[in-house]
Amino acid sequence: MEMAFEELKIRSFDREIDRERIEDFERRCEIGPAESVFLFTDTMGDPICRIRHCPQYKMLVAELNHELVGVIQGSIKIVTVCKDQARVGYILGLRIAPLHRRKGIGMKLVKRLEEWFIANHVDFSYMATDKDNEASVKLFTNKLGYVKFRTPAILVHPVGMRRMRISPTVEIAKLKIEDAERLYRMFMGSTEFFPRDIDRVLRNKLSLGTWIAYPRGESWVNSSGQGQLPPNWAMVSVWNSGDVFKLRVGKAPLSCVMYAKSSRLMDRAFPCLKIPVFPDVFRPFGFYFMYGLHQEGPRSGVLVSSLCRFVHNMAKELDEEDCKVIVTEVGGDDTLKLHIPHWKLLSCAEDFWCIKGLRKEAQDTLFELLTKKPASRALFVDPREV
Repeated sequence: MEMAFEELKIRSFDREIDRERIEDFERRCEIGPAESVFLFTDTMGDPICRIRHCPQYKMLVAELNHELVGVIQGSIKIVTVCKDQARVGYILGLRIAPLHRRKGIGMKLVKRLEEWFIANHVDFSYMATDKDNEASVKLFTNKLGYVKFRTPAILVHPVGMRRMRISPTVEIAKLKIEDAERLYRMFMGSTEFFPRDIDRVLRNKLSLGTWIAYPRGESWVNSSGQGQLPPNWAMVSVWNSGDVFKLRVGKAPLSCVMYAKSSRLMDRAFPCLKIPVFPDVFRPFGFYFMYGLHQEGPRSGVLVSSLCRFVHNMAKELDEEDCKVIVTEVGGDDTLKLHIPHWKLLSCAEDFWCIKGLRKEAQDTLFELLTKKPASRALFVDPREV
């Protein structure tokens, strides 16, 4: 065992050497803790696709006797933390070959990535995983000093075969990028983990646009400053994750696969019955990610729901063959989730986020972050890190 660790080599990703090796490695490593159902990811020939659009990023690979046994990715950006700005490093994509798990390789990869964070003056390091992923949770919280600080909900809705009805009392308009940026900075600038470079996010080619919903007959403030925001309104931006990577469900129970096929057949034969159609997630599929979802006003719930339905219809029309689901992630205590259409079968009620202060000066801020009241726990999930 000691000799094996002495031969472990951790280095930066080299596209010419590692691209095909990592593609094969990803196919052999499942995402998620479940033994019967898990996700495969297809990076479509670009192993760093999930971090490529971040301001700073790095991928590390671990080799043992010239065999690829582990990978990890990280990104750095400036975000809002406790109403102040801080540099944060995000850890994702930690994979260890099944035959080499429980040998300390994952810990070594995380520590090496943290060294890169520290060299780049990062205040906090954080990561997200499924709360039932016992191995990952124990690694970060028991061995690496991370603490739980958020349990956001991942809400998933399938792209059905029919359009969803939008209330005729709701008006939906696409915002200019400068209008969207202004509203986000005005109303979400103090939201936890709001990115300072929101303008770069909105202008990214993967961002399909931002839409605002408000009661029909009312108006909103445009880029020229004309009009005013109505008492009730909501907004959302959409990111085409399917242009970055694909997912596929593997090892699903036979009953689940049969229901997926039969529900589609029944819906085609008897559309009047409006049978809930299970999406074909057993072949590679893409998805849209709704981010920056925000509401204002006591009666804005129907506006949020209308925006979600609008995104569903847009996905069906623009990307019917590829986009199978609409995904969003909101704070676990956020009332937004009450108005977002989703299937519980496909959703995750509690994603597990944990955090670690990398500088002494960050500890006081971390204490404040961990002791905030639930009512203030709105969260901005950056689509570049999905």
